Amino acid sequence: MFLTITTTGTADRPATDLGYLLHKHPDNAQTFSTSYGIAHVFYPQADPGLCTAALLLEVDAVALVRRGKGKGRGGAPDAALAQYVNDRPYAASSLLAVAIGNVFSSAMRGVCRARPDAPERPRPLRIEVPALPARGGPGLVRQLFEPLGWTVTAEPVALDPAFPEWGDSRYVALVLEAESLTLAEALRHLYVLLPVLDDAKHYWVSAEEVDKLLRAGEGWLPGHPEQKLITTRYLSRRWSLARQAMERLELVRLAETDDSEVEQIDNAVAEETETEERPTPLAVRRREAILDALRRSGAARVLDLGCGQGQLVQALLKDPAFTEIVGIDVSVRALTIAARRLKLDRMGERQASRVTLLQGSLAYTDQRLKGYDAAVLSEVIEHLDLPRLPALEYAVFGAARPRTVLVTTPNVEYNVRWETLPAGHVRHGDHRFEWTREEFRAWAGRVAELHGYEVGFVPVGPDDPEVGPPTQMAVFQLNTTTSAVKEAKAA
Repeated sequence: MFLTITTTGTADRPATDLGYLLHKHPDNAQTFSTSYGIAHVFYPQADPGLCTAALLLEVDAVALVRRGKGKGRGGAPDAALAQYVNDRPYAASSLLAVAIGNVFSSAMRGVCRARPDAPERPRPLRIEVPALPARGGPGLVRQLFEPLGWTVTAEPVALDPAFPEWGDSRYVALVLEAESLTLAEALRHLYVLLPVLDDAKHYWVSAEEVDKLLRAGEGWLPGHPEQKLITTRYLSRRWSLARQAMERLELVRLAETDDSEVEQIDNAVAEETETEERPTPLAVRRREAILDALRRSGAARVLDLGCGQGQLVQALLKDPAFTEIVGIDVSVRALTIAARRLKLDRMGERQASRVTLLQGSLAYTDQRLKGYDAAVLSEVIEHLDLPRLPALEYAVFGAARPRTVLVTTPNVEYNVRWETLPAGHVRHGDHRFEWTREEFRAWAGRVAELHGYEVGFVPVGPDDPEVGPPTQMAVFQLNTTTSAVKEAKAA
């Protein structure tokens, strides 16, 4: 996936100022980790009269398949036909748009400390994209870019030059030329219109995309003749989001017409009465799901295994139904932070009698863990090397044997929905593995059968119809009949 940006210059305004604007030195070839691949920035030519910056994105095609089944919301059309043979590594798409946003973020915002006045100065620009999917053909490419001040050359790419009778593909070789645009404007145009022409995105389109669209479209999208098409395609035809974006764009247009601020136009509701809800953080949803499962189980004495800095212990203490709470972690530092969080040194005697923090490893049998109603392993198992996992299984399910065990872990399939998570990376640097839903269910089923438990599964967070929830939770319940038989045999 390839893109070049070229500008010309004069003695007093050299073309090499492009390096300052992009925050990438022309003498260096630089590499950046981005969503689904590695981005390389280099300069094929860097002279005062002519300077070209190139962005090359190497897409990790295997990670694209493993993490997202090769498709985003609505499905990238090529990947829907063939997961392993598609155009995603080669054709400009939302993958390249995200790379532009990550690698050239300061340039998109028009920020340049070394040359403060340079970002606002229009300059001659030539942008080339050798392979651009264009659903709508060269005509739509011109409809989108020409109103923005670009001279557009969109040459259709033949399906196969050896067989001209097959006709043209849906790809074009794009050249954009302008004499009076700023670099920030050019990058914002590309950021929005590349995925619009491809008509697909590789990640989940959420309400945050509306804000991204309006930020990148500031100054040009409210008055664009193809505003509706751009908005609906950019938001993957999620009509509720598109309607919200169109309403906000109309407010911007009205404000510009009236030469006033948007806030003056949109003043029907006082600021203090606004009730817009912010998304609940996943960590909070996870704790809520755990607390709900514990209450349903009727547990009073609870173990938090791998308690970390004590967030769950703190939440458990707020509910008097949990009469005894024990937090265990291998890290003394984490336990020290947990003690400070809980204010153990200032806690009343009655409240302090309900909580205990212990240092210990879950890889070893520990007599202190026996006799509890429930145990929680929240985001713990993925921090263990797989060969050590059987030791934890026995220590918890075989030796301690609480009546209820809750296990939460990331669902690696959902990682595709976070566009800023680099390809092939896990969510946390200390994660030794992250499982798919199928892998987690297979592991939980084996553990339950081996140790006399029954297991069910609960999604935590938004349950995506394609890739499932961000967190998966297994709820183990001790099978008392099976357990009694095993104990009798052992005796």
